[in-house]
Amino acid sequence: MTKKTILITGAGGQIGSVLSKALRQAYGANAVVATDIRSAELGEGPFELLDVLNGNRLHELVKRYRVTQIYHLAAILSARGEQNPKIAWDINMDSLFNVLDVAKEHKLKVFFPSSIAAFGPNTPKQNTPQETITQPTTVYGISKAAGENWCQYYHLKYGIDVRSVRFPGIIGYQSLPGGGTTDYAVDIYHKAVLGESFSCFLRDDTRLPMLYMDDAIQGVLQLMDAPSDQLSVRTSYNLAGVSFTPAEITAEIQRHIPTFSITYNPDFRQAIADSWPQSIDDQAARADWKWQPQFDLARMTTDMLSHLQETYLAEKLMEG
Repeated sequence: MTKKTILITGAGGQIGSVLSKALRQAYGANAVVATDIRSAELGEGPFELLDVLNGNRLHELVKRYRVTQIYHLAAILSARGEQNPKIAWDINMDSLFNVLDVAKEHKLKVFFPSSIAAFGPNTPKQNTPQETITQPTTVYGISKAAGENWCQYYHLKYGIDVRSVRFPGIIGYQSLPGGGTTDYAVDIYHKAVLGESFSCFLRDDTRLPMLYMDDAIQGVLQLMDAPSDQLSVRTSYNLAGVSFTPAEITAEIQRHIPTFSITYNPDFRQAIADSWPQSIDDQAARADWKWQPQFDLARMTTDMLSHLQETYLAEKLMEG
């Protein structure tokens, strides 16, 4: 059996930092090569600087470490992408081609994270189907929709084992928000624990699908471990956790912290959120590889507040 060696791009990001540690725990610290464009503290195990636009550097690392799988997480997210659309497109797409080409050359398995941003205002908003209209209105969404189809193309044309999920908003205590439209649902917990009021850039009734980080990581590991012949989707699997509004998450936080307060000041991100689904049909993932999220809004809130309170208390003790 070939030894499994994994390379992660964007390992210092919101999902990458957590996924790197989970993979090292599962396969061993030296079996996971974490990479990013800048240095990141990710615990034991190899780390390499990598600009994902540098295909030669990627090839060099794949050969040096005898990589068998790439988890390609490096990307410019939705809100940041709208500030520099051309740069976001170039980074998101050129980096994917670099990964797919090296996978083709070395017969690697690839994980590519897509997003609900691949949908658009003409997509059904309730229980968005697996197969549906994808007409995104952000450069991030356009790059993800195109990326899904390129992944399927490389699978059909070259036999590359590319696997993908469409992430909803990801919520976790392990890392700070990374520039996405759904990141209000991370920042709000930090403000609550710090005893600060929260200014929300979305309306109080903006319902969006979300997923707790623990469920997201478990879903990725399950998908990547699933037998290839069980997978019916080679673009990207819908993935769902829980859908809620800013008003609903506020009410849940106030059950734990009654003094927490919020104000609403919608900005350009409101139009992005309005173009996205409110709930997701993920029956294909449940049927093909037994996907099953564990966290609802109440359990997620309890876990988030508990971990963040521990983190901020530890920081105060260190400062003191």
